[in-house]
Amino acid sequence: MAGDAAGVESSYEVVVIGGGPAGLSAALNLARARRKVLVVDGNRPRHAATLLAHGFLTRDGISPLELRRMGREEVDAYDNATVVFAQVGGVGVEDDGFRVTGRGVRGGADVDVRTDTVLIATGVTEAMPAIPSLRAFYGTQLHSCIECDGFESSGKPLALIGETPDLAERALLLTQWTDDLIVFTNGAETVGTDEERALARLGVSVERRRIEDVVGEKGVMTGVRLEDGTVVERAGGFVRPVWSPALSFAETLDLDRDAEGYLLTDASGRTSLPGVYAAGETTAPGPQQLIVAAGSGAVVAAAVNRDLIGLSLEDAAVL
Repeated sequence: MAGDAAGVESSYEVVVIGGGPAGLSAALNLARARRKVLVVDGNRPRHAATLLAHGFLTRDGISPLELRRMGREEVDAYDNATVVFAQVGGVGVEDDGFRVTGRGVRGGADVDVRTDTVLIATGVTEAMPAIPSLRAFYGTQLHSCIECDGFESSGKPLALIGETPDLAERALLLTQWTDDLIVFTNGAETVGTDEERALARLGVSVERRRIEDVVGEKGVMTGVRLEDGTVVERAGGFVRPVWSPALSFAETLDLDRDAEGYLLTDASGRTSLPGVYAAGETTAPGPQQLIVAAGSGAVVAAAVNRDLIGLSLEDAAVL
């Protein structure tokens, strides 16, 4: 059973760190390749507030938490795979492999295991703009993934709230679903004059005043209240968090990263350190749809399995 304190052994061929769509997809494929696999999941998904996930073939509209639960059960059904709830504290190089340690959460076992291979799929943490009631509407009327939730927002008067330089690009994408959009920069100078003019030609306005709060009634968002007391009526919208890769446990591995901290890998998920792989949102370019993350896990699992075989055809010919 996922998260059970029993069943964690001392050694595995692969330890997958992270039990989201990328990590569970990788673990499932590795289990089917007859690899001995441990999935260590901290059980703190960033999409916990999201009620419904969209765009995942055969699972459109499923709860993300239900998708994870089903994934854990599928992986755990294999005798050579184990899923445990634990917060990884460190990963270190040990002899010709790695040592992974962690503290159990929600009844999960503490982890102190040796492994040949580490697959990192811990995703990202997100910091929201400092708006008091924003999280009260996050996952219901406010979302962060435009591709995931744009359709359900079609035709509504929307807000796009953020303080990052990509706001204009995200606003342009949102015009696919609404012709009533206001970009709120919350006082940040992140939308240039030329960008504002281009958006205006599409009917999108830019509000540069600081936001006091997001307002609503009975749990339903009705608008954005500015610092001067003005309330701009909006029926929902999108927020642009600041995302950061969740990699504090891997600092001692000294893995190559890009300027934003995402792990750099080859097309098959190999990092700069042999034996360490990464899949999903932990890798550049960062946050992705759930189905993209799951596909990434499958791709990386195939590379891990091939690398663990470790034999070229030339080598096999002389055995």
